[in-house]
Amino acid sequence: MSQFINGTLSHSSSGNTAVVRDPSNGEAVSTVSYADSGDVDRAVAAAKAAFPGWSSATPAERSGALTTFATLLESRAEEIAQLESRQAGKPIRLAREFDVPGTIDNVAFFSGAARNLEGKATGEYSGSHTSSIRREAIGVIGSISPWNYPLQMAGWKILPAIAAGNTIVLKPSELTPLTSLLFAEIATEAGIPPGVVNVLTGTGSEVGAPLLQHPDVDMLSFTGSTRVGKTVLEAAATSAKRVHLELGGKAPFVVFDDADLEAAIHGAVAGSLINTGQDCTAATRAIVHRSLYRDFVDGVAELYRKVVLGATSVDDTDLGPLISRNHRDHVAAMVERARREARVVTGGRSPGGALASGFYYEPTLIADADPNSEIVREEVFGPVLAAMAFDSDDEAIRLANDTPYGLAASVWTRDLYRALNATQQVRSGCVWVNDHISIISEMPHGGMKQSGFGKDMSTYSFDEYTIVKHVMYDRTGTARRDWHRTIFRNPGN
Repeated sequence: MSQFINGTLSHSSSGNTAVVRDPSNGEAVSTVSYADSGDVDRAVAAAKAAFPGWSSATPAERSGALTTFATLLESRAEEIAQLESRQAGKPIRLAREFDVPGTIDNVAFFSGAARNLEGKATGEYSGSHTSSIRREAIGVIGSISPWNYPLQMAGWKILPAIAAGNTIVLKPSELTPLTSLLFAEIATEAGIPPGVVNVLTGTGSEVGAPLLQHPDVDMLSFTGSTRVGKTVLEAAATSAKRVHLELGGKAPFVVFDDADLEAAIHGAVAGSLINTGQDCTAATRAIVHRSLYRDFVDGVAELYRKVVLGATSVDDTDLGPLISRNHRDHVAAMVERARREARVVTGGRSPGGALASGFYYEPTLIADADPNSEIVREEVFGPVLAAMAFDSDDEAIRLANDTPYGLAASVWTRDLYRALNATQQVRSGCVWVNDHISIISEMPHGGMKQSGFGKDMSTYSFDEYTIVKHVMYDRTGTARRDWHRTIFRNPGN
């Protein structure tokens, strides 16, 4: 049973099934049924029916359910981490110390944020009227989440939507649906009413497309590739739905000549290899001042060679596999093409031996990359860092911005003025200074340019999931108003 609709697990109406496999060894984790358009109709109907009650619940009631939800997730943290590790090929240490606690913290944050939906202060702006602002839920949200962070992305989609009073139908990736289903089950156990959170497993053509086009879905939220994001925009345009998109990235990692080199090297290794590089905010373009360039390349290569690839169930494993054989082959092909015009310093191959049955790829550093080459401009989504040198601050900023993406970036410098200038000039939704990747529930996450628009996390996410309504009250009690004369001059007695 792999559809979570109206508070219960159920079989799909299609009868089609698929096996979820562990990318580290190819073993079956679970068999899931695939939904079809009929299941989409059922899930949307359940969400639509639940909306009036949930949207009219008090902030305290929604907050209370989310608080219980966080507590229940905490009690099952190890179970969730094990499942996330197996379906997504994550090292268990990453799942235990990042994915699961980060998601629990996000639930706890939104349990408080649910009681703080702010609006402009009530006041008299025309002189004869009192105006106030209401923030109201939009309705049924249709969401599609990716395979790289199945649990966290389910949380990023579901939590701000339901904290604001919406109901939701989520389609996780067909490769990694298991923790999204478990997340929805635990949400209902926590007291979130049936129909508020619904999860459908299946393919984009059979589930995603009808969800995007459904007339009773009021808003679309998508995290994934820029290519697919454009199809979401096209679907939304046919019915003027609101859209929230978090798309691809090609994050610059700018190291100025006064940077702490050791910190930059360690930051580059961590920022490029998190989740095996399958992260749209991962450091992918190291733009390093020429005076530090050789030492930076040597230092990153040395650390890359110390990274431990291994079974994801072992605590000592640093780097897990890529999500699938096809994706590993895609990453490998990009690296092979890069060899023709750049230098592969380390990595650039799939390991054999005990890891041959999984979809592993070595941490790969490519030096002397041409800024116009594929490896620099296109999203690899793997453990690959391309490095290039610069000579002036202006050149560094130009290279950082020379991309269609604008999701995240980092700058490394000890100079406050240089940092302030760079954070203002780099065109990304997030710019870290002397760090890369760190996120917190209280701060927003989202991009610009072809990395999409709108915010996940933080109270800023409520801007995506609420409608701002202006309510205006007359304060005079008079039948005739001065402005009426612009319509009719002689209203009579």
